[in-house]
Amino acid sequence: MRQSLYHGAIWSALASLASADAPSSQQWAERAIYQVMTDRFARPAGSSDAPCDPERYCGGSWTGIIDKLDYIQDLGFTAIQISPVVENIPDNTKYGEAYHGYWPKNLYALNEHFGTADELRRLVSEVHRRDMYLIVDVMINDMAQAVNGSMKDDPSLKIDYSQLFPFDDEKYYHPFCAITDWTDPKIYKNCWFAVETVALPVLNTGDASVATMIGDWIKQFVGNYSIDGLRIDAALHMDDDYVEGFSKAAGLFTIGEVSNGDTSLVCKYENLVSSVLNYPLYYALIQAFTAGNMLGLAESIRAVQKDCKDFTLLETFVENHDLPRFASLTNDTTLAKNAMAFNILSDGIPQVYQGQEQHMSGNYTPFNRGALWTTNYDTTSPLFKLTATLNKLHNHAISIDNHYVTNHSIELHSDNSTYATRKGPEGVQAVSVFSNQGTNGGKYQLALKDAYAPGTEVMEVWAAPSSLLTM
Repeated sequence: MRQSLYHGAIWSALASLASADAPSSQQWAERAIYQVMTDRFARPAGSSDAPCDPERYCGGSWTGIIDKLDYIQDLGFTAIQISPVVENIPDNTKYGEAYHGYWPKNLYALNEHFGTADELRRLVSEVHRRDMYLIVDVMINDMAQAVNGSMKDDPSLKIDYSQLFPFDDEKYYHPFCAITDWTDPKIYKNCWFAVETVALPVLNTGDASVATMIGDWIKQFVGNYSIDGLRIDAALHMDDDYVEGFSKAAGLFTIGEVSNGDTSLVCKYENLVSSVLNYPLYYALIQAFTAGNMLGLAESIRAVQKDCKDFTLLETFVENHDLPRFASLTNDTTLAKNAMAFNILSDGIPQVYQGQEQHMSGNYTPFNRGALWTTNYDTTSPLFKLTATLNKLHNHAISIDNHYVTNHSIELHSDNSTYATRKGPEGVQAVSVFSNQGTNGGKYQLALKDAYAPGTEVMEVWAAPSSLLTM
């Protein structure tokens, strides 16, 4: 019998009502997102000296997020994305525990480490009370189960599908095979992500019954919690029809994770979901600000503008929970400031990963998922203050003219070390100059055409101490 997150037989009607009230893509385009990993953001007690083993649960919760909403709002963010909320496997494995939320066991139950259903509802309510939106990350591609060894090396290891819900039968899954070629869609869409210690049996997303069951679940979930959007993990690894059908069933703004640098491939997913993570731009951005390839960034921007249907809806980011922290790639805080400025001021929906504003380090999982409370939520740190200022500019420009977000950035200048853009309609435009010369860079002059009409009064929002603004 299917378990229910609440009593009664009215979930489909509630889901319809929730969808009708859900923010539109245009409304989402005006938001800036702060990404939270629930277990690592804030503990309910607020203890900043609590130890955190990076492979174990550390005590972060939905109540902890509620207690620190002021911190997020002071940064200027207008939306929050939280990590997956459903019940995960309980095992402490060689790879640690499921603190991240990506080892699902039961879609119809919540992860008790993060809190109760009432506490999740309270989080949604508190976020909405502040006129903010909430996104929940979801895993709809596979389930998880701990195994004693490697299924690739030991054929006797089997999955007990009866322990997984609602997909409690082998018929819902692709037959076991390990991914051997991450460039071949026939392999990476049908074979299993993980086969050792924690196996991730992959759902047969081309099966109609699987699509129906996942659609039923998300309708009930949305109806119960009144969230505003969904991040779809590993969208690249599922059948296109399944991803599109799930997005329609949810009736919300959906963001697909397509972790690939091929612009044409990533942009194709705009036909399936509301938005995608701008991975092509991410790779170019990192090269621009850590390896000196600013011209590559300019080229990537032009490619995204050419290939994507609406690149203003794509998520722009410098960090997330799967990637190296920027501070682990370079310790130059001037470069970190330039990367943050590009993150927030360029086209697209800005997304900042918790701790980026504190210049946290960590070059791979789980060390890129450190506990934020170890920073004491410092509101005086240079990157915190810069992030708050940039978001204030971003939000102010939108409040004056909401066409700011749909007005495409215009390249004013690009060379090996500098990229300059103008964004926004005449009279509301923001001119941004990004540099990869870093802390030890020398002085130089830059002449920009078409930034402002002659005689325009402008305000300098942020600049290096040695900069000179001449109009």
